[in-house]
Amino acid sequence: MDEDLLTLLTEASRKQIPKLLGNDQNVSETARNVARNARRLVSGYVWDRSPYQHDATLLEPLAWLVQQLVVRQHADGLYDVGNLHSPPDTAFVIQDVCMSYALLDADARTETTAMRAALAAVIKKAGPPLASGGVHTPNHRWEVCAALARVHELFPDPQYVARIEEWLAEGVDAYSDGIYSERSSTYAAEVTNPSLLTIARLRDKPELREYVRRNLEVTLYLLEPNGEVDTTASRRQDQKGVRDVWWYLLQFRELALHTGDGRFTSVAKSIEARGAGEPGDFLSDFLADVLERPELSAVLPAAQPAPDDFVRHLPSQASARIRRGVRTATIFGGTDFHDVPVIASGLSTNPTFFKLRNGAAILDSVRLAPQFFGTGHFRSAGLARTGPSTFKLQQEVQVPYHLPLPPSYRRTGGQYELTPDGRFYAAMEFGDRPKQYRSLRTGIRVVELADGFELTFGFDGDETAYAIELCFRPGGVLSGVEQLDAAGNYQLVSGTGSYTVGDDRIEFGPGSGPTRVTMDPGEHYTYLGGNLTPAGLRVYLTGHTPGAQVLNLRAPLTH
Repeated sequence: MDEDLLTLLTEASRKQIPKLLGNDQNVSETARNVARNARRLVSGYVWDRSPYQHDATLLEPLAWLVQQLVVRQHADGLYDVGNLHSPPDTAFVIQDVCMSYALLDADARTETTAMRAALAAVIKKAGPPLASGGVHTPNHRWEVCAALARVHELFPDPQYVARIEEWLAEGVDAYSDGIYSERSSTYAAEVTNPSLLTIARLRDKPELREYVRRNLEVTLYLLEPNGEVDTTASRRQDQKGVRDVWWYLLQFRELALHTGDGRFTSVAKSIEARGAGEPGDFLSDFLADVLERPELSAVLPAAQPAPDDFVRHLPSQASARIRRGVRTATIFGGTDFHDVPVIASGLSTNPTFFKLRNGAAILDSVRLAPQFFGTGHFRSAGLARTGPSTFKLQQEVQVPYHLPLPPSYRRTGGQYELTPDGRFYAAMEFGDRPKQYRSLRTGIRVVELADGFELTFGFDGDETAYAIELCFRPGGVLSGVEQLDAAGNYQLVSGTGSYTVGDDRIEFGPGSGPTRVTMDPGEHYTYLGGNLTPAGLRVYLTGHTPGAQVLNLRAPLTH
């Protein structure tokens, strides 16, 4: 057994349980949180290394949580978690309930007899609607299947197996490079990977592990030196935030043990090392998994270095990752905005096309916004690899002026169908009108250099102004720039600017003059009062089209 892991999880649980007891009987918690908190208390209660093992002070809080699971369950066996009578949300609840029930049942204490009976009733009541209900997203299918696999393991019923087979018959939504269709680290780590591993184990489907292995393989190339995972290309909520690798801990452990891949060992051990050095009680969620499956705590194969010197092109999401030690870059051209010009969950709309890190100095985003009929940020229509470390992004935007309808389409009374122009709607029968177009073609060539990157912007078409936005993560010092206001906005007027955190530095330039140009997020946002202003220290460079501009980003390695 890996004693370091067991000690880490035990200590994390010890720190977390008092926080749970201090938030006892919180009726505002969702059913999913109630089930997870019960699982956390159960883990400490049954674990023979826990200072809370068989501690009577846990029984009343645990009984309250169990009772909440009983009373909140609808007559049809489902739970409300934002969504009403929701099979997928119920699946999340039931996975935790099944684990808690199994751990308490194996512990077999008389003090928990009534709680076990209540949990068993909840599980049995939820099984049939999970086997007949629907879902909303790709990952929900696998969460429901994993929940049904657990229910069937405890209380067998052929309808559960039949539904699992029905969902699996659709095929797992993974691209050849290992990325799932949602392109989301959050849902890969928290839902799809653990669910597929549960189904593989409980339904004897070892082929499902290969999807997880491939996803972990590609995740190696999305890792940042500080333990974050690049989420630029995600189609879900994490496209606009920061994601930590710790959610992947047990997946990397399981696949390291299954495949012998020492790179997976390295990632797992790095997560454990960071968890031990921080408050780290978030890792306590994994204690239940290890108690359920002690084999996950086996000593891992010998570690091998995870990749840290590469150029990785990921065509499935039109992105590239480049890493040289602690210097990493992301190039992204894979938004869905050209095919589906809508802002919605499930679509990639992130206008960030370049990111750069040099140790602790982090440039979280580079964005471009021309002033062009309210069409918003530059979003590339794909990513072309033009050399070993050279990539091309490009976009053409055409905006019509609509001409008079041909005689055959005219209507007496002047009543025409409400139709979209692309930016707005009007009763104009836009599709039947001849048009005159204004156009703007933008190309960005990204070249890796020995000490950083060169971005060359080329503009062709109508005359207009544009702004380039560099957003640095707070915590460092900007120099060589002019402060525009107290809200974190700066402009590089001339020469070279720099952003420094400790010994780590990113230099950028040259400046392009004092003209200010507003970053226009586009009518999709402004009409609803929204914006796309990223959080951080924002430096602007401006210019006019047509023409060209070069942006040099230097990141000299110091360690």
